[in-house]
Amino acid sequence: MDHNRILKKQLKRLDKQENRVLNRKENTYLKSKTDPVMEKIQGKIPEKLKTTLEAAFFKGFKLVFEKGHKYIEKTYKKDKLQFDYDLNNHRIDRNIDNKKLSNKHIRRLDKQAKQSKLMNTGISVLEGGILGALGIGLPDIPLFISVMMKNIYEIALGYGYDYNEPKEKYYILLLIGGALSKGEEQKDFNRQIDRLGKNIDKNIYTEIDLEEQMRVTSSILSEAMLTTKFIQGIPIVGAVGGVANFNIIKKVGRYAGIKYKKRYLLGKAKDRD
Repeated sequence: MDHNRILKKQLKRLDKQENRVLNRKENTYLKSKTDPVMEKIQGKIPEKLKTTLEAAFFKGFKLVFEKGHKYIEKTYKKDKLQFDYDLNNHRIDRNIDNKKLSNKHIRRLDKQAKQSKLMNTGISVLEGGILGALGIGLPDIPLFISVMMKNIYEIALGYGYDYNEPKEKYYILLLIGGALSKGEEQKDFNRQIDRLGKNIDKNIYTEIDLEEQMRVTSSILSEAMLTTKFIQGIPIVGAVGGVANFNIIKKVGRYAGIKYKKRYLLGKAKDRD
């Protein structure tokens, strides 16, 4: 099969997955039942806690970006992931050149990213459930961010991207914002992600403000976690926080997988236009 046909088919499938994320419809019945309860809880959350939570996420991101990646990298075999990518990428290039590319070559590239997402969502449930049940809320935020970043880092490595570059860190922050926002805000994030990814891969100069984006993403993440983290600060009931952490890690991982794979395949298609 023509390699362009395979790449286009893969990209079309990714577009469908992306559109499902961007045009996600809420269950109106469930929403009508849960919204009143959530509003009551949110009404009891002090404004000071909102500010504190946002600041905690911001500090967590700074810590991970400045020092944390060295510790996170101890939790997986970075060299092996890079070797596996190099090997799979070489196979894909060779089979494109020989006009023998098939879907199985791309599936091999996806394998590690999928395993990473399953592993890290499990860790997050354990982390959130244990700490939440003990009545701990804010102190587990750096750990939660580390698990989330571990997930993204492994996906990035699986598709050949260096997450330690400042622009790639900015790209990751946009990914988190895009995964957790809704409506037009989410679509705007998606456009920013595509534009930045294209500019990075083409070495086009792009001005970024990493610290400002950390603040923006911290605000979105704190909004997504606000109610559950408030509950998580209450003993026993706090175990629910683990489920919330699972959902957020899963959502971010799924979206990151779509965007990194799409970026990789677009690069392959354009390299041979």
